Amino acid sequence: MKQGIHPDYAPVVFIDANTGCEFLSRTTKKSSEKRVIDGVEHRVISLEITSDTHPFWTGKMHRVDTAGRIDRFNKRFGDQIVGAKRKTRKPTKEGAEG
Repeated sequence: MKQGIHPDYAPVVFIDANTGCEFLSRTTKKSSEKRVIDGVEHRVISLEITSDTHPFWTGKMHRVDTAGRIDRFNKRFGDQIVGAKRKTRKPTKEGAEG
């Protein structure tokens, strides 16, 4: 590696602002707050959302019911869609599929 062109890569502790859960990692992000953990100085970065509080990872994610939207779309535009998006085509006037 060339010297002097890479950012400083240092240990960091990410803290979830909601739960206080801490994650140890490494980063190039700067922080003025420091903490010594196991004899190593870590930068401290507070985060709003981590895997500890994100709805996807906690199982509290709400699914949007899109079945009604899809049915409504197909009802309005289904007969106009032809080509690669639709597996079957309407037969032509001669009766052959196109």
